[in-house]
This record gives sequence, structure tokens and C-alpha cells, in this order.
Amino acid sequence: MPTNSPSGRLIGWCLRNRLIVFLLLAIVVLQGLRVAPFDWKLGALPRDPVPVDAIPNIGENQQIIFTEWSGHSPRDVEDQITYPLTSALLGMPGVKTARGYSMFGFSSIYVIFDDDVDFYWSRSRVLEKLASLPSGTLPDGVEPTLGPDATALGQVFWYTLEGRDREGNVTGGWDLADLRSVQDWQVRQALAAAGGVAEVASIGGFVKEYQIDVDPDASRAHGVTLRDVFGAARDSNMDVGARTVEINRVEYVIRGLGQIKSVEDLENTVVKETDGVPILVKHVAKVALGPATRRGALDKEGAEAVGGVVVARHGENPLTTIQNVKAKIAEIAPGLPSKTLADGTLSQLTIVPFYDRSGLIHETLGTLSTALLQQILITMIVVLLMVRHLASSILISIVMPVSVLMTFIAMKGFGVEANIVALSGIAIAIGTMVDMGIVLCENIHRHLEQNDYKDRLNTVLAASSEVAGAVFTAIATTVVGFLPVFALQAAEGKLFRPLAYTKTFALIASVLVALTLLPVLAGLFFRPEKKTAGRGSWWIAGALAVGLAAYWRPFGLGQNLALNILFT
Repeated sequence: MPTNSPSGRLIGWCLRNRLIVFLLLAIVVLQGLRVAPFDWKLGALPRDPVPVDAIPNIGENQQIIFTEWSGHSPRDVEDQITYPLTSALLGMPGVKTARGYSMFGFSSIYVIFDDDVDFYWSRSRVLEKLASLPSGTLPDGVEPTLGPDATALGQVFWYTLEGRDREGNVTGGWDLADLRSVQDWQVRQALAAAGGVAEVASIGGFVKEYQIDVDPDASRAHGVTLRDVFGAARDSNMDVGARTVEINRVEYVIRGLGQIKSVEDLENTVVKETDGVPILVKHVAKVALGPATRRGALDKEGAEAVGGVVVARHGENPLTTIQNVKAKIAEIAPGLPSKTLADGTLSQLTIVPFYDRSGLIHETLGTLSTALLQQILITMIVVLLMVRHLASSILISIVMPVSVLMTFIAMKGFGVEANIVALSGIAIAIGTMVDMGIVLCENIHRHLEQNDYKDRLNTVLAASSEVAGAVFTAIATTVVGFLPVFALQAAEGKLFRPLAYTKTFALIASVLVALTLLPVLAGLFFRPEKKTAGRGSWWIAGALAVGLAAYWRPFGLGQNLALNILFT
């Protein structure tokens, strides 16, 4: 018997150290439950799930540089900003290409790195390059800005700010400028502090600003230029400090208050003096609060709205990030402004989501978890009906859930994100996973019957070692068949490599379970079978079939009924 092979020695060690095998099994089950991507509530067991999203991210490994140069044409932006920056950034290590886009007063450059370049390493190289640009490369006062540390699929949560009454009905009564101020100075700041958030971008409404409308005739009469007005408004908008003065043994701190807080403060700013007479801003211009120029708006059901976009940080779990954002919204909601309208209705500002990817993620996970459970149940029914040996059927069925939990652990260790493609790899591997247990248990059962269940340890060892090589070869053949998928590059590789990883993890896990756990359990639970013992498998198969029918929605019965049938 090939008990001296590596697989035979492994099986023999497991048979002699059953306690260690069961302890390792408990650790694997607990860790698999901890990292499972499904939103399971495990009580006191802390959760650290695999990052989960609805679809795989097939975007390129890129960094974005934004540069604003107000008032200049796209041609000027292209010649003086986009082209010099693109030429400088192309010389960085790991850069595949750079794409520049020039618009009126604005430039954006997409630097594409090789897929094997670390995301945050590329950000540090871009910042280093921007800081070391030679003097004169860009016009004076132009400062490039690196985009948020997010991917193309980073927009996970959109919301609007709306006034609502106590019953949740839309009331209105809020000015777009006021809504934008609340968004910029309250909501945006709070949500940016939620875990996993890279940026919260504001959309819609009007940004309030002080607007100075200079009268040409008045400025000419007072000898004031636009540069004088601009300099006066800029220089006066600050508080200044001085030394201290001691009067009657009391020390006073001297400071000048100049920060502009109202239209009147700006109107009374001194532009210049003529023959000892101060010329104020209000003498040569009109000052008012008004909206800043905008290039777009947010429309919701035909009406303008104000809201924001939450962008998840690169590498973070999108589902966890959305949950953190919702928790932060619940925390700040009572502190948002409210007002009483003319009809006496109390209008409370409310954060209303209108795009929430967690719904899509939960639907995806729910579909896949249902499919996996149905596959496992169907496979167990088939095994019970075909094998017609209750102990063997139970042991074969154990391979699937334990292997799936081991696959989740491998996904967490290798950084494979759980999405519809990755989890489909587990579903594809279910049938092959069962084959390992069927071959092993059938051979063990046959050898035990031939030896009349005597010398159980050596019989199980010999029977397991006899087919271990064939089992391993069968799995290796399937894994080798997926090697070309691992070689895929670019978008195709990012789309299909997760499936190859999870299928490979599941197959390897099934081999490990079959060669380590099943021989131990077979040695403990395989007993001489009575003539009526085979009927038990029929009863179990019938119960599983009823449970599957109840779980399957088209039959019209709920999942709770299915769980009661299966586990009671």
C-alpha cells in the first residue's frame, strides 16, 4: 500500500492526532465565519469580512491631477499647463501612459501606471514629481492638485439635502444657496470623517460669495483702479496681532480685527485716501452677497437639488464604508438646521440617499448565497440517493461547507475581493469538490467491509492512501486548466482572475479536507451497516428535498420554514 507517500504520511499523521485535527477544524470554521463576505450576525464573534462589491473593478491603475487656471482658453491651458505637466509625468517609473484633457480654465491629466505598481506608491511618486518641477514650468499662481485616493468605482453613495416635515413629506422652503452652505460646512465635513471615505464632493446649489461690482465712473472720479480695490479687499480680510500693553498692572493684548464677516465690513474697507479723506469700497462699487459662477447643476425629478457624492478610499470595503456613512448620517441628522415655514410647518433638513450601492451589493450576495445553498442542498440529496449510505453521505456533504469557509479565508489572505464573478468560482467548483469525498469515502467503506471492520486505523489509512494520488491528480488537472486565466492582462485579467482564484482555492480546500478530515471522521463513524440502515438515507434525502423546496422562492414558502425543516 502507498502509505509511505507524502499524502499517505499526511493521512497517517491526521489519524494518529485526531484531537489536533478537530482543533484545527474549529479554528478554520470560526475564522471562515469571521471573514465570510455575507452580512452574518455572529453575536460575540468579531467580524472582519472579505471586501465585497457588486461587480469587479476593471478600471486602470491611475492617478488624476487637476489644475485650475481661471479665465484662460482651452488652447492656453493645453500649451502652458497640460502639455508641460504631461511631458514631466511621463518620465516617472512604472508609467504606462498619460492622457491630458484641457477645458476652459481647467486641466485634468490621467497618469496610467502598470498594474503591478502599488497604488499609494504611485501617488507618492506623482507628488514628488509635482514638488520638483523646475521653476517656470507652470504659470505663476497655478498649483496642480492630486485627485482623491479612489478608483473609478469609488462613488458608492449619493444623497441630496431636502426639507421634510415630521411625517417625512417634502416641504421645500429652502434656498439653494443655504442648502449648499449646509452641505459644504456641516454635512460634507462630518461625512468625510467616516471610516473608508476618501472624499465627499458637493453638487448643485450656489456657493455664496462676496461680489464687488465696481462703478467705472466713480472709480475714475476718485482715481481708484481695479487693482486697488482687489488689493484692499484682500489685505483687509485678516486679523492682525501686536504686543501687549500694561495699564494699572493689567496686561492687555493688542490686536486688529479685520476679518470680513458681513457686506458692511467690506463696504467700509478703505481703498486709498486723498487729501486725508478715506475712499471706501462703497464709494466706488456696490457690494452684495451672490452666487459664484457654476458649470453645472444637480437635477432630481425635474427640480434643482443640492447634494453630495461619497467616494470610497482605494482598498477599502465598499459595503463597510457605506455602513459607516449611514451611521454618521444618523449621528448628525438631529443637528441639521430647521425652520418654520409661512404656513406653520416645521421643515427639518434631511439627508436623502438616491444612490446607495449597498442595495446592489446585498442583492448580489443574496443571489449568490442562495445559489450556493441550493447547490449544496441538491448535491447532498443526490449523494444520499446515489450512495445510499447515511454515514458516507454525511461525511461527503461536510466537505462542501468546510471547503467554502476555507475559500473565504484564502480570499482574505490573498486580497481577493468578493463580487459576483469571484463568488461564481465557488459555485462552479461545487460539483468537483464533492467528487473528492465520494471517491475517498467509497474506497474506505469498501475496505472496511472487506476486513470486517477490523484494524480500523490501518484499514482507513491504506484505503485513503490508495486513492489519494488519483484524487490529487484529478484536482491538479483542473487547476492546471485554469492557468491561462491567471495569465490574462488588463481589463480581462481583472474581470476573470478572481473567478480563477476562488475556483482554485475551493478545489485545493476540498483536497485538504478530503485527505485530512474525512479519514478521521470515517474511522470514527463508519460502522457495520444493518439491512434497514439504508432507509435512513432515504428519509434524510426526503427531508432535504422538502427543505430545498421550501427555501426555493418559486414554491411560495419562506426561508424561515426551510431553516426550521433543515435544522430541527
